[in-house]
Amino acid sequence: MKNSIFKTDFNLTTANAWLLLLRIAIGALMLTHGIPKLQTLLSGGEIQFYDWLGLGATFSLILAVFSEVVCSALIIIGLGTRLAVLPLIITMLVAIFMVHINDSFGKQEFPLLYTLSYITLLVFGSGKYSLDHHLGKSKRVY
Repeated sequence: MKNSIFKTDFNLTTANAWLLLLRIAIGALMLTHGIPKLQTLLSGGEIQFYDWLGLGATFSLILAVFSEVVCSALIIIGLGTRLAVLPLIITMLVAIFMVHINDSFGKQEFPLLYTLSYITLLVFGSGKYSLDHHLGKSKRVY
């Protein structure tokens, strides 16, 4: 009897299903951060946001909303996933190394975990259960 606990190979179907789950989960979790930022942007009130580029708090907030809302939605549906994770990786690195640099590790831990998830999607792509896969089918050579 084989003990599956020590197997080092993986099932491609399982890997694709995991990439789907990861995309949906990480995208939905990030939307919980992005939607309040979008509401702040649309409220018309004074914007107080970390200006990491020196171009103003409003512009920095627009960039964060773009990455956390638009790019997260693209990741959920699996459209342009490798490209969509790049602004999110940058946003999380800004959170880790600029916004929370003097905070405890507990404040840096969540953006670090998001970054690792986004890097995983950058390396492995969106998987078979994505729009990326279906749009790229005609160009594949089997």
